[in-house]
Amino acid sequence: MEEQTVPSRRKCGAIAAHYLIVEANPDFRERLRELEDATAQRMAFGMAARRVEGPATIPTVVHVVYNEESGNISEAQIQSQISVLNQDFRAQNPDSSKAPEVWEGLVADANIQFALASEDPNGGTTTGITRTRTEQTAFGVDDAVKSAATSGVDPWPTDRYLNIWVCNLADGLLGYAQFPVGPPETDGVVILNTAFGTTGTASAPFNGGRTTTHEVGHFLNLRHIWGDDFLCAASDLAADTPNTAEPNFGKPNFPHVSCSNGPNGDMFMNYMDYVDDDSMFMFTPQQVARMLAALEGPRSMLSQS
Repeated sequence: MEEQTVPSRRKCGAIAAHYLIVEANPDFRERLRELEDATAQRMAFGMAARRVEGPATIPTVVHVVYNEESGNISEAQIQSQISVLNQDFRAQNPDSSKAPEVWEGLVADANIQFALASEDPNGGTTTGITRTRTEQTAFGVDDAVKSAATSGVDPWPTDRYLNIWVCNLADGLLGYAQFPVGPPETDGVVILNTAFGTTGTASAPFNGGRTTTHEVGHFLNLRHIWGDDFLCAASDLAADTPNTAEPNFGKPNFPHVSCSNGPNGDMFMNYMDYVDDDSMFMFTPQQVARMLAALEGPRSMLSQS
Protein backbone atom coordinates (compact mmCIF):
# COMPACT_ATOMS: atom_id res chain seq x y z
CA MET A 1 0.00 0.00 0.00
CA GLU A 2 1.29 3.44 -0.88
CA GLU A 3 1.70 6.46 1.33
CA GLN A 4 -1.23 8.85 0.96
CA THR A 5 -1.81 12.56 1.11
CA VAL A 6 -4.42 14.13 3.39
CA PRO A 7 -7.87 13.21 2.01
CA SER A 8 -9.99 16.10 0.77
CA ARG A 9 -13.31 14.56 1.82
CA ARG A 10 -14.46 12.12 4.45
CA LYS A 11 -14.33 8.39 3.81
CA CYS A 12 -15.21 5.94 6.59
CA GLY A 13 -14.39 2.25 6.25
CA ALA A 14 -16.72 0.94 8.96
CA ILE A 15 -19.22 -0.63 6.56
CA ALA A 16 -16.51 -2.25 4.41
CA ALA A 17 -14.90 -3.66 7.56
CA HIS A 18 -18.33 -4.79 8.75
CA TYR A 19 -18.94 -6.85 5.61
CA LEU A 20 -15.53 -8.50 5.96
CA ILE A 21 -16.51 -9.59 9.48
CA VAL A 22 -19.90 -10.84 8.27
CA GLU A 23 -18.19 -12.97 5.61
CA ALA A 24 -15.66 -14.42 8.05
CA ASN A 25 -18.08 -14.93 10.98
CA PRO A 26 -21.38 -16.52 9.93
CA ASP A 27 -22.97 -15.96 13.35
CA PHE A 28 -22.09 -12.25 13.52
CA ARG A 29 -25.21 -11.17 11.61
CA GLU A 30 -27.42 -13.08 14.06
CA ARG A 31 -25.66 -11.51 17.05
CA LEU A 32 -26.25 -8.08 15.53
CA ARG A 33 -29.93 -8.87 15.02
CA GLU A 34 -30.22 -9.88 18.66
CA LEU A 35 -28.47 -6.67 19.68
CA GLU A 36 -30.89 -4.60 17.60
CA ASP A 37 -33.88 -6.40 19.15
CA ALA A 38 -32.53 -5.66 22.62
CA THR A 39 -31.74 -2.05 21.68
CA ALA A 40 -35.25 -1.48 20.29
CA GLN A 41 -36.76 -2.94 23.45
CA ARG A 42 -34.66 -0.71 25.70
CA MET A 43 -35.54 2.35 23.63
CA ALA A 44 -39.25 1.51 23.55
CA PHE A 45 -39.40 1.32 27.34
CA GLY A 46 -37.17 4.30 27.91
CA MET A 47 -34.56 2.19 29.66
CA ALA A 48 -31.67 3.52 27.61
CA ALA A 49 -32.72 7.13 27.34
CA ARG A 50 -30.96 8.42 30.45
CA ARG A 51 -28.30 7.40 32.94
CA VAL A 52 -29.31 8.40 36.46
CA GLU A 53 -25.79 8.14 37.87
CA GLY A 54 -22.78 10.14 36.73
CA PRO A 55 -21.13 9.87 33.33
CA ALA A 56 -19.95 6.50 32.09
CA THR A 57 -16.15 6.66 31.86
CA ILE A 58 -14.52 4.49 29.20
CA PRO A 59 -10.83 3.61 29.75
CA THR A 60 -9.01 4.20 26.48
CA VAL A 61 -5.69 3.05 25.09
CA VAL A 62 -4.16 4.69 22.01
CA HIS A 63 -1.84 2.49 19.96
CA VAL A 64 0.41 4.68 17.80
CA VAL A 65 1.62 2.54 14.88
CA TYR A 66 4.05 4.35 12.61
CA ASN A 67 6.48 3.83 9.76
CA GLU A 68 7.76 7.38 9.30
CA GLU A 69 8.70 9.38 12.39
CA SER A 70 6.00 11.93 11.48
CA GLY A 71 3.44 9.24 12.30
CA ASN A 72 4.72 8.92 15.86
CA ILE A 73 2.33 11.60 17.03
CA SER A 74 2.88 13.54 20.25
CA GLU A 75 1.20 13.02 23.58
CA ALA A 76 -0.22 16.54 23.20
CA GLN A 77 -1.94 15.52 19.96
CA ILE A 78 -3.39 12.44 21.67
CA GLN A 79 -4.59 14.49 24.66
CA SER A 80 -6.24 16.96 22.29
CA GLN A 81 -8.30 14.10 20.84
CA ILE A 82 -9.43 12.89 24.25
CA SER A 83 -10.52 16.45 25.03
CA VAL A 84 -12.61 16.59 21.83
CA LEU A 85 -14.28 13.26 22.63
CA ASN A 86 -15.17 14.46 26.11
CA GLN A 87 -16.67 17.68 24.79
CA ASP A 88 -18.57 16.05 21.93
CA PHE A 89 -20.08 13.18 23.93
CA ARG A 90 -21.18 15.58 26.69
CA ALA A 91 -22.59 18.20 24.24
CA GLN A 92 -20.10 20.68 25.70
CA ASN A 93 -18.49 21.47 22.35
CA PRO A 94 -18.78 25.23 21.72
CA ASP A 95 -19.85 24.77 18.10
CA SER A 96 -23.05 22.98 19.16
CA SER A 97 -24.48 26.51 19.31
CA LYS A 98 -24.42 26.46 15.49
CA ALA A 99 -27.30 23.96 15.37
CA PRO A 100 -30.20 25.26 13.26
CA GLU A 101 -33.01 26.64 15.41
CA VAL A 102 -35.34 23.80 14.42
CA TRP A 103 -32.90 21.25 15.93
CA GLU A 104 -31.50 23.17 18.89
CA GLY A 105 -33.60 21.00 21.20
CA LEU A 106 -32.12 17.82 19.75
CA VAL A 107 -28.49 18.51 20.70
CA ALA A 108 -28.01 15.67 23.19
CA ASP A 109 -25.57 14.89 25.99
CA ALA A 110 -24.58 11.20 25.86
CA ASN A 111 -23.26 11.33 29.44
CA ILE A 112 -20.17 9.42 28.29
CA GLN A 113 -16.59 10.43 28.88
CA PHE A 114 -13.19 9.00 27.98
CA ALA A 115 -9.94 8.74 29.91
CA LEU A 116 -6.55 7.41 28.86
CA ALA A 117 -5.99 4.25 30.87
CA SER A 118 -3.85 4.67 34.00
CA GLU A 119 -3.52 0.92 34.56
CA ASP A 120 -2.32 -1.58 31.97
CA PRO A 121 -3.73 -5.12 31.58
CA ASN A 122 -1.18 -6.43 34.11
CA GLY A 123 -2.02 -3.87 36.75
CA GLY A 124 1.00 -1.67 36.10
CA THR A 125 1.05 2.10 35.67
CA THR A 126 0.60 3.37 32.12
CA THR A 127 0.07 6.55 30.16
CA GLY A 128 -2.59 4.77 28.09
CA ILE A 129 -0.38 5.14 25.00
CA THR A 130 1.65 2.48 23.19
CA ARG A 131 4.11 3.15 20.37
CA THR A 132 5.07 0.59 17.72
CA ARG A 133 7.24 1.06 14.66
CA THR A 134 6.03 -0.94 11.64
CA GLU A 135 7.40 -1.94 8.27
CA GLN A 136 3.99 -1.24 6.74
CA THR A 137 3.69 2.19 5.12
CA ALA A 138 -0.13 2.12 5.31
CA PHE A 139 -2.98 -0.10 6.45
CA GLY A 140 -6.49 -0.89 5.17
CA VAL A 141 -9.78 -2.17 6.61
CA ASP A 142 -8.53 -5.76 6.94
CA ASP A 143 -7.55 -5.22 10.61
CA ALA A 144 -3.85 -5.87 9.97
CA VAL A 145 -2.98 -2.91 12.20
CA LYS A 146 -4.66 -4.73 15.11
CA SER A 147 -2.22 -7.65 15.22
CA ALA A 148 1.51 -7.89 15.86
CA ALA A 149 1.55 -10.84 13.46
CA THR A 150 0.67 -8.48 10.59
CA SER A 151 3.01 -5.61 11.53
CA GLY A 152 0.51 -3.91 13.83
CA VAL A 153 -0.04 -4.21 17.57
CA ASP A 154 -2.33 -6.54 19.51
CA PRO A 155 -5.21 -4.93 21.41
CA TRP A 156 -5.42 -4.66 25.15
CA PRO A 157 -8.40 -6.69 26.45
CA THR A 158 -11.30 -5.27 24.47
CA ASP A 159 -13.83 -5.88 27.25
CA ARG A 160 -11.81 -3.54 29.49
CA TYR A 161 -10.51 -0.86 27.15
CA LEU A 162 -11.54 1.11 24.10
CA ASN A 163 -8.61 0.39 21.79
CA ILE A 164 -7.80 3.14 19.28
CA TRP A 165 -5.13 2.44 16.68
CA VAL A 166 -3.63 5.56 15.08
CA CYS A 167 -1.71 4.87 11.88
CA ASN A 168 -1.40 5.75 8.22
CA LEU A 169 -4.38 4.50 6.21
CA ALA A 170 -4.50 3.78 2.48
CA ASP A 171 -7.18 4.47 -0.14
CA GLY A 172 -8.27 7.84 1.25
CA LEU A 173 -9.63 6.36 4.49
CA LEU A 174 -9.97 8.59 7.54
CA GLY A 175 -10.93 5.78 9.89
CA TYR A 176 -13.11 2.78 10.62
CA ALA A 177 -14.64 1.04 13.61
CA GLN A 178 -16.11 -2.29 14.62
CA PHE A 179 -19.74 -2.42 15.71
CA PRO A 180 -20.59 -4.16 19.01
CA VAL A 181 -20.74 -8.00 19.24
CA GLY A 182 -17.99 -8.50 16.67
CA PRO A 183 -14.84 -10.58 17.24
CA PRO A 184 -13.10 -9.40 20.44
CA GLU A 185 -9.62 -9.75 18.95
CA THR A 186 -10.33 -6.95 16.44
CA ASP A 187 -12.65 -4.75 18.48
CA GLY A 188 -11.94 -1.04 18.49
CA VAL A 189 -11.37 2.01 16.31
CA VAL A 190 -8.71 2.87 13.71
CA ILE A 191 -7.93 6.50 12.82
CA LEU A 192 -5.66 8.13 10.24
CA ASN A 193 -2.84 9.87 12.10
CA THR A 194 -3.37 13.21 10.30
CA ALA A 195 -7.08 13.16 11.26
CA PHE A 196 -6.48 12.53 14.98
CA GLY A 197 -6.79 15.36 17.46
CA THR A 198 -6.51 19.08 16.84
CA THR A 199 -2.78 19.81 16.94
CA GLY A 200 0.53 18.36 15.74
CA THR A 201 0.09 16.59 12.41
CA ALA A 202 -3.71 16.94 12.35
CA SER A 203 -4.54 18.50 8.98
CA ALA A 204 -7.51 20.48 7.66
CA PRO A 205 -10.30 19.88 6.95
CA PHE A 206 -10.06 16.98 9.45
CA ASN A 207 -8.18 18.65 12.29
CA GLY A 208 -11.11 19.03 14.67
CA GLY A 209 -10.99 15.52 16.13
CA ARG A 210 -14.38 14.64 14.67
CA THR A 211 -13.19 11.56 12.75
CA THR A 212 -12.68 9.84 16.10
CA THR A 213 -16.04 11.10 17.38
CA HIS A 214 -17.68 9.61 14.26
CA GLU A 215 -15.91 6.25 14.58
CA VAL A 216 -16.53 5.94 18.31
CA GLY A 217 -20.19 6.54 17.42
CA HIS A 218 -20.01 3.39 15.26
CA PHE A 219 -18.22 1.56 18.09
CA LEU A 220 -21.25 2.40 20.26
CA ASN A 221 -23.67 1.13 17.57
CA LEU A 222 -24.54 4.26 15.60
CA ARG A 223 -25.10 4.07 11.84
CA HIS A 224 -24.50 6.64 9.13
CA ILE A 225 -27.49 8.97 8.92
CA TRP A 226 -28.34 7.88 5.35
CA GLY A 227 -28.53 4.22 6.34
CA ASP A 228 -25.85 3.22 3.80
CA ASP A 229 -28.27 2.42 0.97
CA PHE A 230 -28.24 5.68 -1.10
CA LEU A 231 -31.90 5.02 -2.01
CA CYS A 232 -33.89 6.69 0.80
CA ALA A 233 -35.07 3.22 1.81
CA ALA A 234 -32.75 2.41 4.74
CA SER A 235 -32.80 3.84 8.24
CA ASP A 236 -30.06 4.71 10.69
CA LEU A 237 -32.44 3.34 13.37
CA ALA A 238 -32.63 6.73 15.11
CA ALA A 239 -36.08 8.23 14.58
CA ASP A 240 -35.05 11.84 15.22
CA THR A 241 -32.53 12.04 12.35
CA PRO A 242 -34.33 12.87 9.08
CA ASN A 243 -34.25 10.25 6.34
CA THR A 244 -31.33 11.17 4.09
CA ALA A 245 -30.44 10.07 0.56
CA GLU A 246 -26.65 9.93 0.72
CA PRO A 247 -23.67 11.34 2.57
CA ASN A 248 -23.06 15.08 2.64
CA PHE A 249 -19.51 16.32 2.12
CA GLY A 250 -17.58 19.49 2.80
CA LYS A 251 -19.47 22.43 4.29
CA PRO A 252 -23.13 22.26 3.16
CA ASN A 253 -25.56 25.12 3.47
CA PHE A 254 -28.72 24.65 5.56
CA PRO A 255 -31.20 23.45 4.48
CA HIS A 256 -30.14 20.67 2.13
CA VAL A 257 -33.23 18.67 1.16
CA SER A 258 -33.22 15.02 0.04
CA CYS A 259 -35.62 12.07 0.36
CA SER A 260 -38.57 14.53 0.52
CA ASN A 261 -37.37 15.60 3.97
CA GLY A 262 -38.10 19.32 3.54
CA PRO A 263 -38.33 21.99 4.71
CA ASN A 264 -35.42 21.30 7.09
CA GLY A 265 -33.68 18.65 5.01
CA ASP A 266 -30.69 16.54 6.01
CA MET A 267 -29.20 16.78 9.49
CA PHE A 268 -25.78 17.04 7.87
CA MET A 269 -24.29 18.60 10.99
CA ASN A 270 -24.73 15.27 12.76
CA TYR A 271 -21.51 13.50 13.73
CA MET A 272 -22.60 10.46 11.71
CA ASP A 273 -22.57 12.24 8.33
CA TYR A 274 -19.48 12.83 6.14
CA VAL A 275 -19.08 16.62 6.33
CA ASP A 276 -15.85 18.37 7.34
CA ASP A 277 -14.90 18.46 11.02
CA ASP A 278 -15.98 22.09 11.45
CA SER A 279 -19.43 21.35 10.03
CA MET A 280 -20.48 18.45 12.33
CA PHE A 281 -21.33 19.08 15.96
CA MET A 282 -24.26 17.07 17.37
CA PHE A 283 -25.77 13.75 18.42
CA THR A 284 -29.53 13.41 18.93
CA PRO A 285 -31.47 11.88 21.86
CA GLN A 286 -32.29 8.74 19.88
CA GLN A 287 -28.64 8.31 18.96
CA VAL A 288 -27.74 8.73 22.62
CA ALA A 289 -30.31 6.09 23.52
CA ARG A 290 -28.68 3.67 21.08
CA MET A 291 -25.22 4.33 22.51
CA LEU A 292 -26.38 3.89 26.08
CA ALA A 293 -28.12 0.66 25.09
CA ALA A 294 -24.76 -0.58 23.80
CA LEU A 295 -23.11 0.44 27.08
CA GLU A 296 -25.82 -1.33 29.07
CA GLY A 297 -25.55 -4.39 26.84
CA PRO A 298 -22.52 -5.75 24.95
CA ARG A 299 -20.18 -2.97 26.08
CA SER A 300 -21.27 -2.97 29.72
CA MET A 301 -17.86 -4.09 31.02
CA LEU A 302 -16.22 -0.99 29.53
CA SER A 303 -18.15 1.51 31.59
CA GLN A 304 -17.59 -0.57 34.74
CA SER A 305 -13.82 -0.66 34.32
